[in-house]
Amino acid sequence: MSTEGPKEPHSVSLKVLRLSRPSLSRQEPLPQSTDSLINTKAALSVPNRENDDAFTITPILTLPPAFGFAYVGENFSCTLCANNELPDGTGRVITSAKIVAEMQTPSQVVQLPLSLDDGEVVENGLKPGESVQRIVRFDLREEGNHVLAVTVSYSETAASSGRVRSFRKLYQFNAQRCLSVRTEASELTPVNIKSRTANLARYALEAQLENMADSPIVLQDLTLEAKSPFRSKSLNWDIPHPDLKYSDLPILAPHEVTQVAFLVEEDHSDGQDADIIQKELTKDGRIILGQLRIQWRGAMGDPGILSTGWLTSGRR
Repeated sequence: MSTEGPKEPHSVSLKVLRLSRPSLSRQEPLPQSTDSLINTKAALSVPNRENDDAFTITPILTLPPAFGFAYVGENFSCTLCANNELPDGTGRVITSAKIVAEMQTPSQVVQLPLSLDDGEVVENGLKPGESVQRIVRFDLREEGNHVLAVTVSYSETAASSGRVRSFRKLYQFNAQRCLSVRTEASELTPVNIKSRTANLARYALEAQLENMADSPIVLQDLTLEAKSPFRSKSLNWDIPHPDLKYSDLPILAPHEVTQVAFLVEEDHSDGQDADIIQKELTKDGRIILGQLRIQWRGAMGDPGILSTGWLTSGRR
């Protein structure tokens, strides 16, 4: 079998569809009036007795009309379909159809694993109208331009000849920030311990979280993973409610800002070297305190997670 370039239209086409959760559709109810000659229920998407006629959100789920936004911290997923476009009766057979995908981020190129394998269809060939479908998932960790590169290869066999053909398509999108995080560490009065020649350092780590998305998010979990020899204590919404319910979690509207804080204390209860802080000072005299880890849910339950880089104190 020979390999040749795409000198004519391909017998296999590629369709790429982003997998996104649906949203609740909206309606514009008319004001209630006994004098109006217009039936106010005519403006409702679902006019029935169980729904609130004055509420703008309906129980109807709608799929996104376009690609939408891609946010750092969320999982990007889409389905890839290689379809046999040959009509019946051509005498040509499509076999060995294969899809390969990779993601080009601002810093690296990542080969993507594909799920939803259907080996029987590929082995027996693709009949006219049949397709090979794969699902690709990728965790967005960088802000900026991303390119999904998809390569499709297949064998096309006729009565007296055969050839291997392939083509490649690029799909570009921009990953934006869902959460903007600004931090500041303030040194507190050290704790004097009689058994130690040096005092225990303490810091207050504050962070401002701003929702940069176009829809509300729910802050599900917020932790500071302290670097040894420090330990952290949350000073946020989970203090008065250890058994916090999901309905009590803070909600951030688009461009809304909330402030969180942690108490970071030096801890040598595990027998670590008391001078470890001095040994691990950065070149500019800063102390590494830890990393902030934030988990959230979108309006329809889409999960997101973000970890900051190492957060440091001021110069000593």
